[in-house]
Amino acid sequence: MDRVLSEHEQLFFNDGYQLGQKAAKNGYREEDLFQALKQQYKAIDQLIDSIAMVAKQQDMPIHCQKGCSYCCHQAVFANSYELHYLGHFMQQTLPKEEIQHVYDTARTKNQTTSKLEEQTMLNYKSPCPLLKDNACSVYEARPMACRIYLSTKLSTCREFYQNPENEDNYPALLDFPLMAGRMMNEGFMAALKEKDIEIAEFRMEEGLQNLLAPR
Repeated sequence: MDRVLSEHEQLFFNDGYQLGQKAAKNGYREEDLFQALKQQYKAIDQLIDSIAMVAKQQDMPIHCQKGCSYCCHQAVFANSYELHYLGHFMQQTLPKEEIQHVYDTARTKNQTTSKLEEQTMLNYKSPCPLLKDNACSVYEARPMACRIYLSTKLSTCREFYQNPENEDNYPALLDFPLMAGRMMNEGFMAALKEKDIEIAEFRMEEGLQNLLAPR
């Protein structure tokens, strides 16, 4: 990290860093990576549950719930290790025909988004390849970016979905979980990089296409 972190940022960075060390301790074995990621996801989910309780008490309830999928139509990014875990989960839980459908959908979407300029791509609205019946088909294994995206005002999500080019339209997101998840991922990556483990970031459709492509 090039900048000085706040106290809270440092705490979450350290948590992620320690889990990244666990993932890399024995040569970056798949079982160690998956166990460390499960711990990281569990930690952020527990934090979000606590935040949701406090937000409700303060009359600022989180409006995210199953069946609301506005955010599942926008650009989502995941790290290579998150995609590795996601692919394993899919192979263990989804039928082959559904995995093929995800691949086909990801490939089609990536053919479009890969040609867009950055800002146009960020504003582009199209269903995530993993979206099924307005719900995530791999909810338990969804990446950090999906876990920490929490809105307190549904109308702002709808406006951003319908009019993304308007700079005044952006979801009313809670800042704390965004910071916590980002810092945990930064710490996790820092520990892996210390072991010379290469990490890359992909758009979800790009990562899924690469992950599920026939070998």
